[in-house]
Amino acid sequence: MITKLGGSSQKTVGVLVSGGLDSAVLVAELAKQAKPVVPIYLRGGLRWESVELWWLRRFLRAVSRDGIAPLVTLHLPLGDAYRDHWSLNGGPVPDARSSDQAVYLPGRNLLLCGKAAVFCALRGIPQLALGLLHGNPFADSTPAFFVAFEQAATQALGQPVTFLTPFARLSKPQVIRLGRRLPLALTFSCLNPRGRFHCGVCNKCEERRQAFRAARMKDPTEYRREL
Repeated sequence: MITKLGGSSQKTVGVLVSGGLDSAVLVAELAKQAKPVVPIYLRGGLRWESVELWWLRRFLRAVSRDGIAPLVTLHLPLGDAYRDHWSLNGGPVPDARSSDQAVYLPGRNLLLCGKAAVFCALRGIPQLALGLLHGNPFADSTPAFFVAFEQAATQALGQPVTFLTPFARLSKPQVIRLGRRLPLALTFSCLNPRGRFHCGVCNKCEERRQAFRAARMKDPTEYRREL
Protein backbone atom coordinates (compact mmCIF):
# COMPACT_ATOMS: atom_id res chain seq x y z
CA MET A 1 0.00 0.00 0.00
CA ILE A 2 1.31 3.47 -0.86
CA THR A 3 1.51 5.63 2.22
CA LYS A 4 0.53 9.28 1.85
CA LEU A 5 1.97 12.32 3.58
CA GLY A 6 1.09 12.19 7.24
CA GLY A 7 2.35 8.68 8.03
CA SER A 8 4.72 7.92 10.90
CA SER A 9 6.67 11.10 11.57
CA GLN A 10 9.64 9.36 13.17
CA LYS A 11 10.62 6.86 10.48
CA THR A 12 13.59 7.86 8.36
CA VAL A 13 12.55 8.46 4.78
CA GLY A 14 14.69 8.56 1.66
CA VAL A 15 13.55 11.07 -0.95
CA LEU A 16 14.40 10.74 -4.62
CA VAL A 17 15.35 14.29 -5.57
CA SER A 18 16.13 16.12 -8.74
CA GLY A 19 16.67 19.85 -8.79
CA GLY A 20 13.01 20.37 -9.67
CA LEU A 21 10.14 22.03 -7.87
CA ASP A 22 8.25 18.91 -6.85
CA SER A 23 10.97 16.92 -5.12
CA ALA A 24 12.52 20.05 -3.59
CA VAL A 25 9.24 21.03 -1.94
CA LEU A 26 8.74 17.41 -0.86
CA VAL A 27 12.06 17.34 1.01
CA ALA A 28 11.17 20.52 2.87
CA GLU A 29 7.63 19.35 3.68
CA LEU A 30 8.76 15.99 5.04
CA ALA A 31 11.44 17.67 7.15
CA LYS A 32 8.81 20.04 8.59
CA GLN A 33 6.92 16.99 9.80
CA ALA A 34 9.97 15.94 11.84
CA LYS A 35 10.85 13.00 9.61
CA PRO A 36 14.60 12.36 9.32
CA VAL A 37 14.94 12.93 5.55
CA VAL A 38 17.73 11.52 3.37
CA PRO A 39 17.77 13.22 -0.07
CA ILE A 40 19.00 10.84 -2.81
CA TYR A 41 20.10 11.92 -6.30
CA LEU A 42 20.92 9.43 -9.06
CA ARG A 43 23.34 10.36 -11.83
CA GLY A 44 22.71 8.64 -15.14
CA GLY A 45 24.78 10.82 -17.45
CA LEU A 46 21.86 12.97 -18.63
CA ARG A 47 22.69 16.27 -20.27
CA TRP A 48 21.29 18.51 -17.54
CA GLU A 49 22.57 16.71 -14.43
CA SER A 50 25.65 18.78 -13.57
CA VAL A 51 23.62 22.00 -13.60
CA GLU A 52 20.69 20.35 -11.82
CA LEU A 53 22.99 19.14 -9.05
CA TRP A 54 24.53 22.60 -8.68
CA TRP A 55 21.10 24.10 -8.04
CA LEU A 56 19.95 21.21 -5.84
CA ARG A 57 22.92 21.65 -3.52
CA ARG A 58 22.18 25.37 -3.25
CA PHE A 59 18.53 24.67 -2.43
CA LEU A 60 19.40 22.10 0.24
CA ARG A 61 21.86 24.51 1.86
CA ALA A 62 19.20 27.21 1.90
CA VAL A 63 16.62 24.97 3.65
CA SER A 64 19.16 23.21 5.85
CA ARG A 65 17.74 21.97 9.14
CA ASP A 66 18.38 19.16 11.60
CA GLY A 67 15.87 16.84 9.91
CA ILE A 68 17.61 16.84 6.51
CA ALA A 69 20.66 14.61 6.06
CA PRO A 70 23.49 15.42 3.62
CA LEU A 71 22.71 14.74 -0.04
CA VAL A 72 23.49 11.20 -1.21
CA THR A 73 24.59 10.87 -4.85
CA LEU A 74 24.35 7.45 -6.51
CA HIS A 75 25.48 6.50 -10.02
CA LEU A 76 23.35 4.67 -12.57
CA PRO A 77 24.90 5.16 -16.04
CA LEU A 78 22.30 5.03 -18.81
CA GLY A 79 24.43 5.52 -21.91
CA ASP A 80 24.62 1.82 -22.77
CA ALA A 81 20.83 1.45 -22.49
CA TYR A 82 19.60 4.78 -23.89
CA ARG A 83 22.25 4.99 -26.63
CA ASP A 84 21.33 7.94 -28.88
CA HIS A 85 18.38 9.20 -26.84
CA TRP A 86 18.06 13.00 -26.87
CA SER A 87 18.56 13.15 -23.09
CA LEU A 88 22.17 12.00 -23.51
CA ASN A 89 23.48 13.37 -26.79
CA GLY A 90 23.54 16.73 -28.48
CA GLY A 91 20.31 16.15 -30.41
CA PRO A 92 17.34 18.52 -30.17
CA VAL A 93 15.35 18.42 -26.96
CA PRO A 94 11.54 18.59 -26.87
CA ASP A 95 10.53 22.22 -27.24
CA ALA A 96 7.84 24.31 -25.58
CA ARG A 97 5.18 23.08 -28.01
CA SER A 98 5.93 19.37 -27.55
CA SER A 99 3.63 16.91 -25.76
CA ASP A 100 4.28 15.27 -22.39
CA GLN A 101 5.04 12.02 -24.21
CA ALA A 102 8.00 13.70 -25.90
CA VAL A 103 9.87 14.03 -22.61
CA TYR A 104 9.42 10.41 -21.53
CA LEU A 105 12.59 8.75 -20.26
CA PRO A 106 12.07 4.99 -20.74
CA GLY A 107 11.72 3.10 -17.45
CA ARG A 108 13.01 6.07 -15.45
CA ASN A 109 11.16 5.31 -12.21
CA LEU A 110 11.84 1.60 -12.56
CA LEU A 111 15.57 2.32 -12.70
CA LEU A 112 15.68 5.03 -10.05
CA CYS A 113 13.50 3.20 -7.54
CA GLY A 114 15.42 -0.06 -7.94
CA LYS A 115 18.81 1.36 -7.03
CA ALA A 116 17.46 3.73 -4.39
CA ALA A 117 15.49 0.91 -2.74
CA VAL A 118 18.64 -1.22 -2.46
CA PHE A 119 20.54 1.73 -0.98
CA CYS A 120 17.78 2.37 1.56
CA ALA A 121 17.38 -1.30 2.53
CA LEU A 122 21.10 -1.69 3.22
CA ARG A 123 20.99 1.32 5.55
CA GLY A 124 17.79 0.52 7.41
CA ILE A 125 15.73 3.24 5.71
CA PRO A 126 12.23 1.75 5.43
CA GLN A 127 10.55 4.40 3.26
CA LEU A 128 11.31 5.99 -0.10
CA ALA A 129 9.36 9.05 -1.25
CA LEU A 130 8.92 10.54 -4.72
CA GLY A 131 7.39 13.86 -5.75
CA LEU A 132 5.03 12.42 -8.34
CA LEU A 133 2.04 14.60 -9.19
CA HIS A 134 -1.57 13.99 -10.14
CA GLY A 135 -2.05 13.29 -13.83
CA ASN A 136 1.44 11.97 -14.56
CA PRO A 137 0.80 10.05 -17.81
CA PHE A 138 3.64 7.52 -17.73
CA ALA A 139 3.19 3.82 -16.95
CA ASP A 140 5.94 3.73 -14.31
CA SER A 141 4.31 6.59 -12.40
CA THR A 142 0.92 5.02 -11.69
CA PRO A 143 -0.37 3.79 -8.32
CA ALA A 144 -0.55 0.27 -9.78
CA PHE A 145 3.14 0.37 -10.68
CA PHE A 146 4.18 1.40 -7.18
CA VAL A 147 1.98 -1.19 -5.48
CA ALA A 148 3.54 -3.93 -7.64
CA PHE A 149 7.07 -2.56 -7.32
CA GLU A 150 6.77 -2.23 -3.55
CA GLN A 151 5.77 -5.90 -3.33
CA ALA A 152 8.63 -6.97 -5.61
CA ALA A 153 11.22 -4.87 -3.77
CA THR A 154 10.07 -6.17 -0.39
CA GLN A 155 10.36 -9.76 -1.62
CA ALA A 156 13.72 -9.19 -3.30
CA LEU A 157 15.31 -7.39 -0.36
CA GLY A 158 13.84 -9.57 2.38
CA GLN A 159 12.49 -6.62 4.33
CA PRO A 160 9.59 -4.18 3.99
CA VAL A 161 10.08 -1.31 1.55
CA THR A 162 7.39 1.37 1.47
CA PHE A 163 7.07 3.81 -1.43
CA LEU A 164 5.50 7.16 -0.59
CA THR A 165 3.86 9.45 -3.16
CA PRO A 166 2.60 12.28 -0.95
CA PHE A 167 1.84 14.67 -3.83
CA ALA A 168 -0.09 12.16 -5.95
CA ARG A 169 -3.28 14.19 -5.66
CA LEU A 170 -1.67 17.58 -6.26
CA SER A 171 -0.95 19.55 -9.41
CA LYS A 172 2.30 21.46 -9.98
CA PRO A 173 0.62 24.83 -9.25
CA GLN A 174 -0.63 23.40 -5.95
CA VAL A 175 2.90 22.23 -5.07
CA ILE A 176 4.25 25.68 -5.90
CA ARG A 177 1.70 27.27 -3.58
CA LEU A 178 2.58 24.73 -0.88
CA GLY A 179 6.25 25.76 -1.19
CA ARG A 180 5.61 29.48 -1.57
CA ARG A 181 7.82 30.34 1.41
CA LEU A 182 10.72 28.23 0.12
CA PRO A 183 13.55 29.53 -2.11
CA LEU A 184 11.95 28.20 -5.30
CA ALA A 185 14.34 30.32 -7.37
CA LEU A 186 16.98 27.73 -6.41
CA THR A 187 15.12 24.87 -8.10
CA PHE A 188 15.89 23.78 -11.66
CA SER A 189 13.62 22.30 -14.34
CA CYS A 190 15.31 22.53 -17.74
CA LEU A 191 16.21 19.93 -20.37
CA ASN A 192 18.86 22.02 -22.11
CA PRO A 193 20.67 24.38 -19.71
CA ARG A 194 22.42 27.48 -20.98
CA GLY A 195 25.36 27.77 -18.62
CA ARG A 196 23.71 27.40 -15.22
CA PHE A 197 20.40 28.85 -16.33
CA HIS A 198 17.11 27.67 -17.79
CA CYS A 199 17.12 27.77 -21.58
CA GLY A 200 13.58 29.16 -21.67
CA VAL A 201 12.47 27.27 -24.79
CA CYS A 202 12.27 23.58 -23.82
CA ASN A 203 9.23 21.59 -22.72
CA LYS A 204 10.12 21.75 -19.04
CA CYS A 205 10.80 25.48 -19.05
CA GLU A 206 7.35 26.09 -20.53
CA GLU A 207 5.75 23.71 -18.01
CA ARG A 208 7.46 25.68 -15.22
CA ARG A 209 6.26 29.02 -16.59
CA GLN A 210 2.69 27.80 -16.90
CA ALA A 211 2.72 26.35 -13.38
CA PHE A 212 3.79 29.63 -11.77
CA ARG A 213 1.20 31.44 -13.86
CA ALA A 214 -1.54 29.00 -12.79
CA ALA A 215 -0.42 29.30 -9.16
CA ARG A 216 -0.74 33.10 -9.51
CA MET A 217 2.75 33.56 -8.19
CA LYS A 218 5.68 35.50 -9.57
CA ASP A 219 8.06 33.22 -11.44
CA PRO A 220 11.54 33.80 -9.94
CA THR A 221 13.29 31.82 -12.69
CA GLU A 222 15.94 33.38 -14.91
CA TYR A 223 15.37 32.13 -18.45
CA ARG A 224 17.99 32.69 -21.13
CA ARG A 225 15.22 33.20 -23.69
CA GLU A 226 11.65 34.34 -23.32
CA LEU A 227 8.92 32.96 -25.58
